[in-house]
Amino acid sequence: MLYLVGLGLADETDITVRGLEIVKKAERVYLEAYTAILLVDKEKLEAFYGRPVIEADREKVESGSEEILADADKVDVAFLVVGDPFGATTHTDLVLRARELGIESKVIPNASIMSGIGCTGLQLYNFGQTVSMVFFTENWKPSSYYDRVKENVQLGLHTLVLLDIKVKEPSLENMARGRLVYEPPRYMTVAQCAGQMLETEEERQEGVWGPDSLAVGAARVGAADQKLVAGTLKELAEVEMGRPLHSLVLIGKRAHDLEKDYIREFAVDQATFDASWQKGGYGTM
Repeated sequence: MLYLVGLGLADETDITVRGLEIVKKAERVYLEAYTAILLVDKEKLEAFYGRPVIEADREKVESGSEEILADADKVDVAFLVVGDPFGATTHTDLVLRARELGIESKVIPNASIMSGIGCTGLQLYNFGQTVSMVFFTENWKPSSYYDRVKENVQLGLHTLVLLDIKVKEPSLENMARGRLVYEPPRYMTVAQCAGQMLETEEERQEGVWGPDSLAVGAARVGAADQKLVAGTLKELAEVEMGRPLHSLVLIGKRAHDLEKDYIREFAVDQATFDASWQKGGYGTM
């Protein structure tokens, strides 16, 4: 049996009781280590689980799944995923490959950023499509996410923006030269995301958002040192929120006064926040 076990958002203790029971009895335990990260290292997981954990990078999961699925029709294999197991299509693909081999699979869910973002006080049913923000380069600044956010803004819905991480990935230059040299890990910050959003708006100029649009930055959701900051995109482009992981929410026009009262408490500047709210700074369309 292949078990996809959600680990939750923060540390080794966030795994569910059912998930922990599966990890303890499994023949092999893999940790998916590229779509997200826990806020503790592998050694802490191993100490808590009382057994070794094998890191599975993108290459192993997407190209070398035979190793992960080996004998999974006879023994239990646990595949650990930060957050909820089906937060990335890669994990769906792994289950489909197991199915092709006649291997049964079960999913053990857990909290993910999609539910954890409720810590901002924004009501989850007022969220629209979630989008991802990748690191811009000098020659590559994709704006396809802009059109999805535009649809959310037109409906007055909040938009959760998931920020890029680069873990064990080669640079474009090394790939072009055929060299398998990995870059140091990089994790996008709220400030970088807000800055890139303003850059995209300056290029597209469709008024989906602007410097005065209100947003909430979230860092280390679910952890003891979780941090939330609300402000305009211009303010968030300058904010320092500490270590990863970070996310950003662009606030929609349907925002309720209760949501406003909640997030106002962690505004960069409450006077600026109030002024932007009053003039419809939360989505400019």
